[in-house]
Amino acid sequence: MKKAIIAITADQLVEPSAVINQVKADFSPNDLKEAIFAAGGIPIVLPFPEDTTRVEETTQALVKTFDGLVIPGGPDLDPINFGEEPIAELGRSNYKRDAFELALVKAAQETGKPILGICRGLQLINVALGGTLYQDLAVQYPQIRIKHAQAAPGEQPTHHVAMSPGSYLYQLFGDSAYVNSRHHQAAHKIAKGLTVVATSPDGVIEALESSDGEILAVQWHPENMWREHEEQFKLFEDFVKRSSH
Repeated sequence: MKKAIIAITADQLVEPSAVINQVKADFSPNDLKEAIFAAGGIPIVLPFPEDTTRVEETTQALVKTFDGLVIPGGPDLDPINFGEEPIAELGRSNYKRDAFELALVKAAQETGKPILGICRGLQLINVALGGTLYQDLAVQYPQIRIKHAQAAPGEQPTHHVAMSPGSYLYQLFGDSAYVNSRHHQAAHKIAKGLTVVATSPDGVIEALESSDGEILAVQWHPENMWREHEEQFKLFEDFVKRSSH
């Protein structure tokens, strides 16, 4: 059977690395890369162009080279992408990465490539398709009552999420899952074509699916959990399988 080529978009180091002594070195999460390998896929990492005028030509060329696209976690999304000015609580952002990933999601969707969003990835997919975000849950979401930026180690789950019956995610997990949580932004107004399929106990959106079945995005970090919590590996097995068709 053909091995699926899975593209993972890259982040950048913002400080010089003690090991490689480079500023702005591009990288992707090791746990995510290994999850793709373990699921039978071949991961490739896509760095974003510093020159944002090259985004369109770059994404149109790249979308032909992979079978599935993963948008992983990372810095905050620049709110200019959904028509807002930054509030004081906004964290580090990178509009160059935003521009690349927003265009890449649209190109992948137009060509029918499966897309998996993780944490920031869920937020970016929602914005790419016309949705908005809470820039900071603590000040913009009055119903907040659980900790969404955990202090526990990243591979450990800290709160539950409830799955919507009949959703694709429900088929993978059942009615609930115990997940980790490392975010302070979250999906707000949901883009056309996406459906909320999981929520936290205080109602924060924890997963989105597209009506055509090509997009699945979760707010937690399954790449940090899959070795010790085998149910989280289902996301990667399923994604690689769908990308192989």
